[in-house]
Amino acid sequence: MNKTLLLILCDFLLLNLLALTRWEKAEPARAKPAPVPGLAVPAATKDQDLVALMQLSLADERATRESLSRQLSTTATTLAQREQHLAQLQADGEKLAATLTATQRTAAALGQRVAAAAQDATLTQEQLARLRRELEDKRTEGERQQQALAALTQQQAEARQRIEGLTVAVKVAEQEKRLLRETADTLKTQVEAERQDRIKVQETATQLAQGVGQLAVKSGELTKELRDNRPINANVIFNDFLANRVTAKFTAVRPGLLGPVTRERSAATVLVTDGAKIYALLHLEDTPFTLGENRSDWDRMDVEFSHGTGRPTPAGLLQFLSLDPRVVVLPVDPAQAVALGVRVFPTALEPFKFTEAVLVSGGGQGYGEVGFKLEASQPGYVQVDNRLFKRIFGDFAPSRGDLVLSKTGELLGIMVNSDYCAVVNNFLPQQAIRLGDQVGRQHPGALLDALAARKLALPLKLQ
Repeated sequence: MNKTLLLILCDFLLLNLLALTRWEKAEPARAKPAPVPGLAVPAATKDQDLVALMQLSLADERATRESLSRQLSTTATTLAQREQHLAQLQADGEKLAATLTATQRTAAALGQRVAAAAQDATLTQEQLARLRRELEDKRTEGERQQQALAALTQQQAEARQRIEGLTVAVKVAEQEKRLLRETADTLKTQVEAERQDRIKVQETATQLAQGVGQLAVKSGELTKELRDNRPINANVIFNDFLANRVTAKFTAVRPGLLGPVTRERSAATVLVTDGAKIYALLHLEDTPFTLGENRSDWDRMDVEFSHGTGRPTPAGLLQFLSLDPRVVVLPVDPAQAVALGVRVFPTALEPFKFTEAVLVSGGGQGYGEVGFKLEASQPGYVQVDNRLFKRIFGDFAPSRGDLVLSKTGELLGIMVNSDYCAVVNNFLPQQAIRLGDQVGRQHPGALLDALAARKLALPLKLQ
């Protein structure tokens, strides 16, 4: 119930209460004053006026009540109409909501149709553009074919003209051919005679060329034989040694009673090769290892090569050759040899061609020509003639570690003691030690014991 209807009902009830109330019973009786003498007022007139006033008031109240009743009826009717209108509005709202939902669904479907139509329109535009491109390509291809057809027509016309010209030329050529055939038959006899003469000349030239080739081969062989059989001066060989020698510096560390013991060795040598690999050739005594001392295992060993003022280059492996337990080599990479900038000496292919060799002592401190001889009992060694060396070059004699070069400038071998030279014709290793901080794990003491046993197994004159 709304506020307007409530106020109307409250007013209606209040008016009914006022109209139905008996005011004459509710008001207490008043004492009538004593009549005033001398005034004769009729008593009925006052009561009549009051009744008439009350009747007028009641009539007004009745009219007001009827008016309020009419207003109440009108208000109730209006309220009912409004409620009906509100119900109608609610029903219309539900219909509108349902219609809105259906409209939204329809809009979504229309949106999907619009997107599909737009996509179809895009595809149609792409197809149209593709068709236009294909049409343009076909138009271009048609123009090109027309041009090609025109060119082909022109070529056919030109070919027809050429054919006509060639037909005339063929006729002329046939006539010339008949003339040439007649001329060829005439010249054939002359050509055959000239060919016989040319054959004879070629045979003579071939014989002369063979003689010249044989003479050139023999001359080359003679030149090579003269070069190989001509010894090189000892001064030239020693100067070549000095120009290409490298210094191998060894640094070894092992534990001691008062702390680590460090041993350093330096030796001058040259790089040698067997045609496959490059090595630095040394004697075992040029390294920190020795076969005669009471030793313990070394923990670390480093080796560096140097030449002149160039940058030193390290070595990674020390190999003990099977030729002799005292002959050791250090493998060198070709890149290291190039970095050192030295010439690599090859081993002698014919070490015994000359009876003398050039001995370089102390890594270049002295040199001289020495004679040597072979011993059938020691095939891998040659004996050096110390007496001749002393007589020619003074008071120093060959010693272990001296390099021996053949008179052709190639490496012959290395002195294992003061009398015998081990001929180095291969670099087959029997044992090896990897350098660096891994030396101690390889037990070099046991390896040196095995080398000492190999040395003791040699004949006494070779030890």
